Amino acid sequence: MKLSKVAKAVNGAFEGDGEAEIRAMASLLEAREGDVSFLANQKYAPQMRDTKATAVLVDRDYQGESPATLIRVDDPNKAFASLAPIFGPKPVIREPGIHATAVIGEGVTLGKNLYIGPYTVIEDGATIGDDTVIDGQVFIAQHVRIGRACHLYPQVNIRESCEIGDRVILHAGVKIGTDGYGYTVGIGPNGPVIDKVPQVGIVEIGNDVEIGSNTCVDRARFGRTRVGDCVKIDNLVQIGHNVQIAPFVGIIAQAGIAGSAKIETGSLIWSQAGVSGHITVHERAQVAPQAGVKEDVPPGEYVAGTPAIPKRKFAETLLFPRLLDKLKKKVADLEAKVRALEAR
Repeated sequence: MKLSKVAKAVNGAFEGDGEAEIRAMASLLEAREGDVSFLANQKYAPQMRDTKATAVLVDRDYQGESPATLIRVDDPNKAFASLAPIFGPKPVIREPGIHATAVIGEGVTLGKNLYIGPYTVIEDGATIGDDTVIDGQVFIAQHVRIGRACHLYPQVNIRESCEIGDRVILHAGVKIGTDGYGYTVGIGPNGPVIDKVPQVGIVEIGNDVEIGSNTCVDRARFGRTRVGDCVKIDNLVQIGHNVQIAPFVGIIAQAGIAGSAKIETGSLIWSQAGVSGHITVHERAQVAPQAGVKEDVPPGEYVAGTPAIPKRKFAETLLFPRLLDKLKKKVADLEAKVRALEAR
């Protein structure tokens, strides 16, 4: 694709050879001749001097130099993402149909234009909406309801009676409605006895939700574990029973949310963070990577550390050792001066 056409596709302006061929997308360091790259974060600006990219998307006010042709756009990150359908792998198209090895139970309601892949099992009483794609080796239990235009990737499991909204994407290995962690401990005639607490609720997932590979969302002990509209969850996340996640929440890889916690609208839980049960992360709050949250987080607050505290206080704790070292040095200097004065 000609560079001039790439610029037109992103509503950009350029100065240079518009006839140069662009064949692929790459980062500044990995780019080769024929690649288009982008600069959205100024910490990567030094890489502009050495990039081998043919063209680089930059903001309209960029003043640095580069051997590449600069294409000036309003938002380099969004502009670069918009090129993915042009230069990325072509999406796999699943033509409607049911594979011969799929197992469909009794009383199943199937919508129009469905694709159901090989070795998928759909048990009795399930409902699948129009235009949904269900890849191979998916298990959908009894009385599950799945909405329209969803995509379930291989080896997704959805347990009995759970409800999935419209346009939901569940990546490979997602488990919806597995039992929550609940046990009671007592003493029997032969010693301690551990009894399982029945987990009789369901999981309810709203519209336009995307859940990453190998994430687990536990069914409620009673009632519903709820994932609201437009929630985006990364890979390897654990959502405990009866957790309530409001719309427009993001949860990043390896985070864990314990039972009955509430995550309010617009919050962001960063990677490897842990949220204790029965607390609330209020709207627009953020939980930093690897933070451990044991109490409510106020609206709009950013907490970090374990136990998690507001970002400003956390920064102060990081500075304290350095301040202590400076104080020790000052004390040592004063002691030396006192000894010198005493020696006189």
